[in-house]
Amino acid sequence: MEAKQTKPQSPAFRHILLPVDGSPASARALKQGVELAASIGARITGLHVLPEFHVFAYQPDKLEDVRLSYERECEQRAQRFLAEVEQAAAAAGVPCDTVYLSGDQPWECILKQAAQRQCDLIAMASHGYRGVKALLLGSECSKVLAHSTVPVLILR
Repeated sequence: MEAKQTKPQSPAFRHILLPVDGSPASARALKQGVELAASIGARITGLHVLPEFHVFAYQPDKLEDVRLSYERECEQRAQRFLAEVEQAAAAAGVPCDTVYLSGDQPWECILKQAAQRQCDLIAMASHGYRGVKALLLGSECSKVLAHSTVPVLILR
């Protein structure tokens, strides 16, 4: 009996957006996201969203040094988080890009990057906030889930 040859299937996901925030939950999601990408032959884009600098003051020109210092610190933190993404991807042999940007609404930045970079999956951590903590802190994960047009994989 002759073995039937099957055409290799292309992976369902080719490009995974992996938002990171430096938290322990994010570190676990990074590991799982890279493992997933390696297992299906996908590439990843690591994303970190910097919080915007907002201060209302009588003399805002006096705050310029504070704003520059804040931005420099945020960029250094983003570079550190994204270096972890690059290292994990390199260790697993996964092609990787990284990007950081500023935004007041991280969930919107995540969705915009997924669209701009033509990602077909968003894999992100859930911090598991419940009750009052969830109400006060909000859930970027819930907002991404509610508004995304591409599949979202929640990692814990």
